[in-house]
Amino acid sequence: MADVTHLRAAGVSLVLDFSGSTLPRVRYWGADLGELSTSELAATLLAQSPHPIGYSVDGPVDVAVLPEQSAGWLGTPGIVGNRGGRDFSTAFRVVSVDGPAVEAVDEAAGLGLALHVELTPAGLVRQRAVLTNTGSSDFTVDAVNLTLPAPPQAVEILDFTGRWTRERSPQRTAWNHGLHVRENRTGRTGYDSAYLLAAGTAGFGNRTGEIWAVHTAWSGNHRTFAEKTYHSVSLLGSGELLLSGEVVLGPGESYTSPWQYASYGHGLDEVSARFHRHLRSRASHPSSPRPVVVNTWEAVYFDHDLDRLKALADAAASVGGERFVLDDGWFGSRRDDRRGLGDWYVSDEVWPDGLGPLTDHVTGLGMQFGIWVEPEMVNPDSELARAHPDWLMAAGDRLPRTARHQQVLDLARPEASAHILRRLDALLSEYPVSYLKWDHNRDLVDAGHRPTGRAGVHGQTLAVYRLLDELRRRHPDVEIESCSSGGARVDLEILERTDRVWVSDCIDALERQSMQRWTNALIPLELMGTHVGAGTSHTTHRQHPVDFRAGTALFGHFGIEWDLTAASDADLARLRSWVELYKELRPLLHSGTSVHGDHPDPAIEVHGVVAEDGSDAVFAIVALATSQLYPPGAVRLPGLSTDRTYHVHPLAPGDVPDGNAHNWGVPLPWWRPEGVTLPGRVLTTAGVQAPVLHPERLVLVRATAV
Repeated sequence: MADVTHLRAAGVSLVLDFSGSTLPRVRYWGADLGELSTSELAATLLAQSPHPIGYSVDGPVDVAVLPEQSAGWLGTPGIVGNRGGRDFSTAFRVVSVDGPAVEAVDEAAGLGLALHVELTPAGLVRQRAVLTNTGSSDFTVDAVNLTLPAPPQAVEILDFTGRWTRERSPQRTAWNHGLHVRENRTGRTGYDSAYLLAAGTAGFGNRTGEIWAVHTAWSGNHRTFAEKTYHSVSLLGSGELLLSGEVVLGPGESYTSPWQYASYGHGLDEVSARFHRHLRSRASHPSSPRPVVVNTWEAVYFDHDLDRLKALADAAASVGGERFVLDDGWFGSRRDDRRGLGDWYVSDEVWPDGLGPLTDHVTGLGMQFGIWVEPEMVNPDSELARAHPDWLMAAGDRLPRTARHQQVLDLARPEASAHILRRLDALLSEYPVSYLKWDHNRDLVDAGHRPTGRAGVHGQTLAVYRLLDELRRRHPDVEIESCSSGGARVDLEILERTDRVWVSDCIDALERQSMQRWTNALIPLELMGTHVGAGTSHTTHRQHPVDFRAGTALFGHFGIEWDLTAASDADLARLRSWVELYKELRPLLHSGTSVHGDHPDPAIEVHGVVAEDGSDAVFAIVALATSQLYPPGAVRLPGLSTDRTYHVHPLAPGDVPDGNAHNWGVPLPWWRPEGVTLPGRVLTTAGVQAPVLHPERLVLVRATAV
């Protein structure tokens, strides 16, 4: 391995400096520098070397991917820990480099370090660290933080906040000197996680500006930060947020950090596309067409009745449903959310003949059968909690306060995990279950392992991964959804074990326009559960017509969460037409590139999907609110090939511009089945006139290369 290595992939360069014996330093990460000779690479580093003045030690301070104070760095350290108060500051010496694998030791501190730093074919930087205690006494690990540099041009930060039914709300701020820190202590990925922390040039947008972004692939507590110092160092970093005393390494034991993923791009769409291509390249990525899901929750809640559910299944099949999911309430004494959770036995009270009569009916209609579970939680009023009170997570003898009348089952206890595995294995073996909706409905508070009471979020997270891995090994054809009070567990590590995420418990189409857009910032549409709710939203009481609800759900893994037995014939017919369109478009939606326009009018949004080869595209023009302009101006259609010509036309059933102009019989000149035929460079720069729409309405446009 050369002292300096230049990695290139998909328009990205990563320059790693291995000179000397210290940990690797990233000298450059950004747009592709092109092919560089050894002398040119050396000259590039020389030209980028800082003036050696003003540092805390003589000479410039090299900041490694795992920063060390021993190198003179006085910002956030890569490793925080100690051995009885000693060895708090490491000085690792690299002993071998083999491709992405770097081995280092600190003999004085009694620590070994294995770093993995790579540039994936999609152009993502991916890195993690494994810290091993090579000493003869315990070493307490408080943090392992990995970092990447960003250039001075990155002056603005975008990350995310949120709450239940309003996940992934974007927030922007100037990137000033000091630390911008986002900590998640909820014990799961969290509503309020940074999700994706992006730093970019001033005013960067969907299609504009340079952006450097990081994601922490971890489903427990984590910490993401942006740090800027007066030494002209700007770092993006992240790692697991370890609770006090949570990880103590005995001699020979190791701690593995979460994977950190980082994406560079021109505009947010390019940043996202790298994540999407990486996920789609996995052997485990869902490859079959994403079936139309019909979930029972908002249709019946806990009111499980065979005849009612059979009628709902009949209605689901009649509109084109392909997967019928029985939600909460099928097991034990679970007639409400106060009892029965943890007793994973089919309820004799509700299902005296078992689930067979329902599963037979569903599969007889040609649909798959799915079912809801929440294996990590337990009601105190349950047979499981009464039989094994010591299996509940607690900080010593004091039980945590309940949330949703729940406590957390300590799956790091082998006997507890084995019990849950047996119950789920039995369920999947007895019934033709093809899909698990795996829920997780509370934060982890006072989450300790008993009887010691040692903090246990780290152990619980790993135990959940092991449980999912073993269940998938036994039932490889069963798909699993990550649901967590809606969208509180969305990260790339849970997606190594699940086949989609539930974006939010809020299915209000207006709210979903934002939540789905920003969920899509990290993951592709086929992994996002997007459902058509009832005419009146159950969470906001806002009312929307079928076309807006279904047109919003189209851009994802389409489903229905609506009591179809109470829907009008007209609504059912309209819904059926949207289901048919989804089935037609899903090969494009679930393989193409997601694109989002930078439209100047905040009332209008344009987003869509363009085929990888540029041959086909579908766009939604969305009126989020009333506009200051009447009629609205032209909208650009982003992502089309500028050197191809396209036939652009309204796409049914999203071809009805519900607005005053339509109601008054005043047509938009080009809005007709024959549409217009124009070069891609015209469509992406001049665009097409948008129709007048009432607020909270949308239309669809298809662009096909000719």
